[in-house]
Amino acid sequence: MEKHKAWLILHGKQALNDSVRAAVEYKRSQGWDIAVRLTWEDGDARRLVKEALSAGFSHIIAGGGDGTLRDIAEALASDPGKASLVLLPLGTANDFSRAAGIPLEPVEALELLDTPAHDIDLGEVGGQIFLNMATGGFGSQVTANTSEDLKKVLGGAAYLFTGLSRFSELHAAYGELQGPGFHWSGELLALGIGNGRQAGGGHVLCPEAQVDDGLLDISILPAPQELVGTLKTLLSDGFGLDNMFVRTRLPWVEIKVAEGLCINLDGEPLEGESLRFSARPAALRVHLPQDSPLLGNPRPVSRQD
Repeated sequence: MEKHKAWLILHGKQALNDSVRAAVEYKRSQGWDIAVRLTWEDGDARRLVKEALSAGFSHIIAGGGDGTLRDIAEALASDPGKASLVLLPLGTANDFSRAAGIPLEPVEALELLDTPAHDIDLGEVGGQIFLNMATGGFGSQVTANTSEDLKKVLGGAAYLFTGLSRFSELHAAYGELQGPGFHWSGELLALGIGNGRQAGGGHVLCPEAQVDDGLLDISILPAPQELVGTLKTLLSDGFGLDNMFVRTRLPWVEIKVAEGLCINLDGEPLEGESLRFSARPAALRVHLPQDSPLLGNPRPVSRQD
């Protein structure tokens, strides 16, 4: 029946993933009609979402890393209410899925097909959508400079390894942030503008973020005087200097950055010296665990899935 049809958009690198194949076959044995499509190049995820919606699929599964999830979420958000999203985390970091409590084993992740969907927020900047987080400062540089080969060998630890090996190249940069009732400016080491809580392979920047509050969590790590020593500690502890952060929660924030501050949007580089980030409330329907830490009011949407 209609509610038992799902469309899996799978990152091309996962085509031979036996665990994914077994999970799909298991759900098919439970009565789900799951169609599988692979991405090959930029733009495929958006195209495949449109195909799924045109074919009447009400459940779309995003199989890949954080970048794949973002691309599919962005495409779905442009046609709101037509389908709900199930996350099948298959990347190196899987930051959003880990924070949301989504199982990393494919067979367990696909069990969320049988749970109600929740209305969640998305972040937006310059017409681009982000599901998880925009980051700035050294964390973004580490993410951008971590090689695919290293990620294959070390998994999420690759980000920490890259940071430790390159800390002497990293530096503070100037930024100015302003939103309703909030203003901050100065030199910073790291910046998180979060719908989710963590980025860069497990670095928790926005520990209290919720995806259903209509707000973005802002976390700023100011640069102290002893920069190199702080970077060593920061990288070793995995952003463990929690008491140093300046934090707030806003519906929107404008940021002006100086040269040298690298901005990263769910793993993709973002250019611009003046940017406005805003929350888009209840923009996407996602199947999350009922006890997901990212849900402030953990109740499903009223629509039948």
